[in-house]
Amino acid sequence: MNDQFPATTSYRVHKSDKEWRDQLSPAEYAVLRQAGTERAFTGEYTDTETEGVYSCRACGVELFRSTQKFHSHCGWPSFYEPSEADNVELIEDRSHGMVRTEVRCKNCGSHLGHVFEGEGYPTPTDQRYCINSISLRLTPQEA
Repeated sequence: MNDQFPATTSYRVHKSDKEWRDQLSPAEYAVLRQAGTERAFTGEYTDTETEGVYSCRACGVELFRSTQKFHSHCGWPSFYEPSEADNVELIEDRSHGMVRTEVRCKNCGSHLGHVFEGEGYPTPTDQRYCINSISLRLTPQEA
């Protein structure tokens, strides 16, 4: 496994670096396994209003619901809280000369994005989970 995601016993899904590369596209791998970021306003879910469940693209665990999504106009899908708090982990990120809070899938350790607080969005939590579209898979709600 690469240095960004050291082997840990806390993740339920364990795969070798080769297995992740075989499963994910190069762009998915760059974000999910190397903590990359997709370009703003390019992700498929940035402006999506489809009702449903957003899951981790790497392992399929539920992360967010459309009812928790809001338009922050930041260029990435934004949610005010995860649907299951136990399915995400928050880690201090001191990369790029900043101090931020990274959001990872607690099931497989994949990078999802970052969470920010106190930005004044009219949400119940005053938090913005800024998540890369490429790290998610939307399952639309059945009509």
